[in-house]
Amino acid sequence: MNSNGHTVIGKISYTNSWPVFHNFHPSALKIPAEMVSEVPAILNQGMSQGSIHVGALSSFAYGEASDRLLLLPDLSVSSEGPVNSIMLFSRVPIAQMGSGTIAVTNTSATSVNLLKILMEKAFNAKPEYISVDPDLDVMMEHADACLLIGDNAIRASWQDQGYIVTDLGQLWKEWTGLGMTFAVWAVNRDAARTKPEAISEIAEAFANSKKQGLRNLAPIVREACSTIGGTESYWNGYFRNLIYDFGERQQKGLNLYFRYAYELGLLPQEVKIELWSHNLLTRVKE
Repeated sequence: MNSNGHTVIGKISYTNSWPVFHNFHPSALKIPAEMVSEVPAILNQGMSQGSIHVGALSSFAYGEASDRLLLLPDLSVSSEGPVNSIMLFSRVPIAQMGSGTIAVTNTSATSVNLLKILMEKAFNAKPEYISVDPDLDVMMEHADACLLIGDNAIRASWQDQGYIVTDLGQLWKEWTGLGMTFAVWAVNRDAARTKPEAISEIAEAFANSKKQGLRNLAPIVREACSTIGGTESYWNGYFRNLIYDFGERQQKGLNLYFRYAYELGLLPQEVKIELWSHNLLTRVKE
């Protein structure tokens, strides 16, 4: 993938990362770079193995490979309360679920593990989890509750099917008092060492793209309306509600998530969040 000396950038396909990617154009970079848009599993693997040098990946995938990755500063997809795209649909209130069955999709380890942490730590419940394609009706035929994420969750939340809908971002906030980070931008440690100028330029381009995207959401909102449906006011609210920074509060929430994931045996090792910085570049040049 990188035999041509290009820097490979991973792009996450979820709508919630669009404000950071919308104004990011690899062709505008001084360094030769290419962007690959893949399903999370492939991105996660590429980032961890180093065939993808820098890009977005899910928080849990970063946790699994944190010893091989550094986080780019001030970029994330986070929420301080409802996230509006990670929803548990259930027949009874979540506190009464006990040992029922929950259908989950196998596409999002971050959300599934957030659900497991909340069920076990907040409700002292150990439901059985089964993996089913993300279709609300099919899932509810097989289970007492189901977890939908991303565009599937958003579409399902627009129709009232008579289920109780629990937003996992909101639930995490109520239980911990902290926000939750769902995706991060990371750089492979080897790439940070061997391509410092390229990584520096890419980090800056992402920061600028984020600024532009949040300053002018209109084209991103229009794209969401035409791709997924819904109204402009829905998408405006959706994007404005999310947090794209990765400051102290976001780091604190993510640290807690990783601690619980490790305690429950969902992660094999404790995660120490380490940020990439331009100083790394200065040290390399001296």
